Amino acid sequence: MSRSAKKGPYVDEKLMKKVSVLTLGDKTVTKTWARSSEIAPEMIGHTFGVHNGKDFIPVRVTEEMVGHRLGEFSPTKKFIRHGGKLAKEADRKVAQKK
Repeated sequence: MSRSAKKGPYVDEKLMKKVSVLTLGDKTVTKTWARSSEIAPEMIGHTFGVHNGKDFIPVRVTEEMVGHRLGEFSPTKKFIRHGGKLAKEADRKVAQKK
């Protein structure tokens, strides 16, 4: 469910304070745990280190990202691959070719 229109978008106050200090061409990565914070137009061009529970994933904000949440660009789960009999046979064939 989306946030009500009368409240406006949720943007973390501490994060906006950090963004206001930065200049446009600044290459510093701003670390944040505020995954639920929406991306505001003032954030365009900056890089954020969004915490995924283990590491900080660098996210460079572009125009298309405005209105989305920071957490959408920092996945919390790492897909390894599907297992099973077919995957094992395919791995065996690749190993034999090498």
